[in-house]
Amino acid sequence: MSELLPALPENWARCLAVAAHPDDIEYGAASAVARWTAQGKQVTYLLVTRGEAGIDGMHPDLAGPLREAEERAGAREVGVDVVEFLDHRDGVVEGGMDLRRDIVRAIRRHRPEVVISGAFSVRMIGGLTNQADHRVVGLAALDAARDAGNRWIFSELEDEGLPPWPGVRYVCFAGAETPTHGVDVTGEPLERGISSLAAHAEYTNGLGAAGFEPRPFLTWIAKMSGPALGVEAAVLFDVHELVPDGPPPWA
Repeated sequence: MSELLPALPENWARCLAVAAHPDDIEYGAASAVARWTAQGKQVTYLLVTRGEAGIDGMHPDLAGPLREAEERAGAREVGVDVVEFLDHRDGVVEGGMDLRRDIVRAIRRHRPEVVISGAFSVRMIGGLTNQADHRVVGLAALDAARDAGNRWIFSELEDEGLPPWPGVRYVCFAGAETPTHGVDVTGEPLERGISSLAAHAEYTNGLGAAGFEPRPFLTWIAKMSGPALGVEAAVLFDVHELVPDGPPPWA
């Protein structure tokens, strides 16, 4: 029998979820968010785009506001009240300093201890090929989590009243091919996560033949992930620990 993954530590109070598109967080990670908000933790959503290029049969001018509204509704289902959008162009998000600065600005403003995002690898869990926007945003979130604590990187943000924030302890990536930690979402957290994805009905309907029902889809993923943590249902993350707990291994 393989060794179980450790649970993601939960001795923290604030989390920032950074995603490329509305609905990205809802493909599993929202169930973990539901668990955390039920514990009284503060979770904020930061969406890099409004998902305006995501519905083939709907012009971006209509799809963007629709998907923004669905994201806000889905966030409420898991106890998230603050949802922010950066307005980068859906489908062609560019990596680089502008994106990193935007994410650093949000990190310094919200001062999270945990940042979650989607995997930035070319392949995701199950060998699925990852989207370009996901790869760019995930890596930018990881870099920004470190940049946020360095006063000499994007130092102009101090003129906006945003001093360095070196307090990000963990950056956690959902959907990674090789997860390192898990979150137990058995029961109510999974149910709320399902409701969160169900709020994206216009988007999922717009997928046509590629669409799916949120309940069987998310239940299957969570129950496939649960045994890795030794529980019934789980969300798995690849975790980068930026501020280690305890003494360094060489001490």
